[in-house]
Amino acid sequence: MNKVKIYIQEVGEELFRKVTWPTWTELQESAIIVMIATLIFAVVVFAMDFSFNKGMEKIYQLFQ
Repeated sequence: MNKVKIYIQEVGEELFRKVTWPTWTELQESAIIVMIATLIFAVVVFAMDFSFNKGMEKIYQLFQ
């Protein structure tokens, strides 16, 4: 049980003394980059889905 206590103390020490946390500005910039990348990814997936759907409709029309 003593090892668990030491482990928790070391984790706390590392989180509060050794970890370099981003500034508020860095955090905002990162969030904006993630949002833009997510939007781009969503648009690409939508375009692929839309084109696949239209392509399948054309193929189904050929066999009717």
